[in-house]
Amino acid sequence: MKKNIVCALLSLSISATLLSGCGAKSTAPTAATQADTSAVADTSETAKTNDAASGKKQKNRTADNAKADSGTQYEAEAPAYDTGNYLAAEGATADAAAYAESGYYEEYYDPYYGYGYYNTEEYNDITENGFSNAKTSPLSTFAADVDTASYSNFRRMVEQGYSLGYFPEGSIRTEEMVNYFTYDYEEPKKGDIFGVKATISDCPWNDEAKLMVLGINTKTMKKSKMPDSNIVFLIDVSGSMSSSNKLPLIKDSMELLIENFDKNDRISIVTYASGTDVKLNGASGDEEKKILRAFNRLKAGGSTNGGEGLKLAYEVAEENFIEDGVNRVIICSDGDFNVGITSQEELEDLISKEKESGVFLSVLGFGMSNYSDVTMETLADKGNGNYAYIDNLQEAKKVLVDEMTSTFVTVAKDVKLQVEFNPAMVYEYRLVGYENRGLAAEDFKDDSKDGGEMGAGHQVTAIYEIILADDVDYDEDLKYQDTKINKKGNKKDEYCTLSIAYKEPDGDESEYREFPIGEEEYTRHPDEDYIFASLVAEASLALRGSEYLVDVTPEEALEDILSELDDMYDLDEYREEFYDLMEYVSGNSYGYGYDYYYEE
Repeated sequence: MKKNIVCALLSLSISATLLSGCGAKSTAPTAATQADTSAVADTSETAKTNDAASGKKQKNRTADNAKADSGTQYEAEAPAYDTGNYLAAEGATADAAAYAESGYYEEYYDPYYGYGYYNTEEYNDITENGFSNAKTSPLSTFAADVDTASYSNFRRMVEQGYSLGYFPEGSIRTEEMVNYFTYDYEEPKKGDIFGVKATISDCPWNDEAKLMVLGINTKTMKKSKMPDSNIVFLIDVSGSMSSSNKLPLIKDSMELLIENFDKNDRISIVTYASGTDVKLNGASGDEEKKILRAFNRLKAGGSTNGGEGLKLAYEVAEENFIEDGVNRVIICSDGDFNVGITSQEELEDLISKEKESGVFLSVLGFGMSNYSDVTMETLADKGNGNYAYIDNLQEAKKVLVDEMTSTFVTVAKDVKLQVEFNPAMVYEYRLVGYENRGLAAEDFKDDSKDGGEMGAGHQVTAIYEIILADDVDYDEDLKYQDTKINKKGNKKDEYCTLSIAYKEPDGDESEYREFPIGEEEYTRHPDEDYIFASLVAEASLALRGSEYLVDVTPEEALEDILSELDDMYDLDEYREEFYDLMEYVSGNSYGYGYDYYYEE
């Protein structure tokens, strides 16, 4: 608490100075406050000078393109101060102790804005999966998920100064953290749509358990082989989108993407705020200047009628529909729907209906403070969609350019995974992550139940914590069921079987594939992909303060992760970045958080 109070004094002193000059309803700060603020500023300038003198390596998280090279940065938006949600500037320092005693700081602390700021970001609650007995509950069923939003949103929060214990509940989704990265998985065999790789080895956070990592891979596609595309950009231009890391970042992101289309593609732009509008309808993909001009003319203002925007976007997509082509709506928003259709139930009904048109959905999240991850996740999950969070131009390039075929070209929809465990080999199991994607066992073969969408070259990684059976005796003497393990199970040559249900992009009935996971998949010396995936999973548990970190504390887990990463020699730029983020979180050494690009 002492540390928090000190942070509060500094934060409130700075806030007082900022508020006095930005039109907030406040009196001028005291001389003491001005002196404190001046000292902080002097210290900051001195630190910057020292850093420059020492020749520290510059690390700029920008895309390798002309736009990024221009030095454009997307600074965190200034908070919309509300006199009901922050301490009055004058006398804030003197009142700090009293507010601390009242519990005010605990309720209104934000690691970036400091004390007294009310953050309205929304996330779905997550209840972690527990262990299930492989004899009584042998089936684990869930929808595939290729979303990556949780990781890039986590990165944004780390760069703002968030540390252990302060990440919003529900913001850390293990599967999205793990699936953000690329792994060397098996390519699908000829004539098949999925490749599967399985590895079983030690669990880094529970000595009594093993970890099974299942990697599912679809075949990659070159951009030159992409079908003709009908893309409708649905842009939120409401007042909340004026911040530089929202609408301006959207415009710059689209500039990276547009140059990848040609004359056979159709590009449309639909906007929504208080009302809706069609800014561009079916323009040829090679009309780059015309398309960019339409984007650059967009301005933010008004409320957010996202429901009507979605309806209009799908109408435009159907009007320009290309048979056997890519037909997709791409929504760019902070998810803050505040007029028209606003409830999650209404949104689910709307998007579930619209997806029947054969038009797919990509959800791109932007911004902070009022960001509704709940809305964006709902749209993606219910609309045959994928979901990414764009916090900087490098992430835009990754999602929209480098992974263009994965993001745009659907190769399988309603993908559902079911693992049947062999109780002769596995005593208990626990799926790590996918809490919001769980399905009942009977849903696996029910074509009315939604699965996930997978694009060309997409990867899905599923991680199970398993307790091996060894000498456990399952032959209980029960009256109403036979609990004996059959001959196949007792052969003890398979840990489990992975079954995949999926539909063709234009299909209505599921097809099925099976992949046995045999005893040969166990190893004492797993490869770096296995180790890295397990470290990312462990990190997510630490960030969430999971009760399933049995043998380590969250702090110890982060230390172990950094130690393991130090020993790896084949880290690409994204894995290197993960290492940096773990360092920042473990030491909270990146606390200045003034923009989305950092220098080291």
